[in-house]
Amino acid sequence: MLANMRIFHCPVDGTRSPITALTWCCPVCRGPWDLDFTPARGVGVNALSGRIDSLWRYKEFLPLDTSAISLGEGRTPLVPLTDTVSAKLDYLMPTLSFKDRGAVMLAELARRLGPDRVVADSTGNAGTSVAAYCARAGLPCTVYVPEGTSPKKTEQIQAHGARLVAVPGGREATALAARAAADEPGVFYASHVFNPFFLHGTKTYVYELWEDLGGRLPDALAVPVGNGTLLLGAALAVSELHALGLIETRPRLIAVQAEAVSPLAAAFHAAADDLLPATPPAPTLAEGIAIPRPPRARQILAAVRASGGTFLTVPEDAIREAQRDLAARGLYVETTGVACWAAVRGGGDAVGGSVVVPLCGAGLKTGMAG
Repeated sequence: MLANMRIFHCPVDGTRSPITALTWCCPVCRGPWDLDFTPARGVGVNALSGRIDSLWRYKEFLPLDTSAISLGEGRTPLVPLTDTVSAKLDYLMPTLSFKDRGAVMLAELARRLGPDRVVADSTGNAGTSVAAYCARAGLPCTVYVPEGTSPKKTEQIQAHGARLVAVPGGREATALAARAAADEPGVFYASHVFNPFFLHGTKTYVYELWEDLGGRLPDALAVPVGNGTLLLGAALAVSELHALGLIETRPRLIAVQAEAVSPLAAAFHAAADDLLPATPPAPTLAEGIAIPRPPRARQILAAVRASGGTFLTVPEDAIREAQRDLAARGLYVETTGVACWAAVRGGGDAVGGSVVVPLCGAGLKTGMAG
């Protein structure tokens, strides 16, 4: 049963489509979908005791309330780093990255819709996660990745039985190749960018914080941003919790990008509502957030501004040092996943108060930065 699920709608022009149509984007503007969904009322922190110890304990807040393919994703530990900064260890997931939160939603939806095959595109972590959950669901899967993607990630994708397609030309060329395949009949595009079910999975990151902190949230949430799936999921959860009367104040969103690839930070600090004219991206250790033209840019910028938050950028040396620092504290995290700790360590007045940073992917995914 597709519980509580209604229809996709385009946030730009209002176009609507049934979810069963396998239409992966708005046919008018070719932009990402949002989802018509309202969480159930009447569920507070005290009602969660004794429930299943995974993200599915928040079933009243999700557009799919059960999953036949769950691997126990979610409910990751929250540990202090300083007196004011805590880290949520989202690399302790079945495929070693936070992307499992959204990928299980996409694969469960695909399982219920029964497509001929599933396609995805990724710099690695989303691809490994979609491949794993498609394997669990018995769905044929093809994952498009940029040439040069970490061999450890491509090995994991193939280990799960997915077909791997390495695309020359970088992240945008990879997305275009996957979208061309997604236009074919009978294909489910498991896009962590275009399909809003992914955001409804990543929002459980904040629901877990809300529960673990006794029905409140920290003063700020620092989030790494490439395509913005964790940030938009976090913003969605904050909005829902506030609308349900389950929190009184909303945390600031501190969006973090690598200095080498920071189109959203540039637009934010230029007071622009959308991306500025493109500049060639530079190489960065934070490959997972090296996205030069994120399709949900306008939504990301609006969410950060509405929260009273800001954008911070981190240079490559700070990423290296943050990875070494976390490893010395017993936390081995991939280079993309350390970006928020790198930013918060030197963020000064832009941070302030209590902050949670996500450690998004395991260090085994990429190894230590040179």
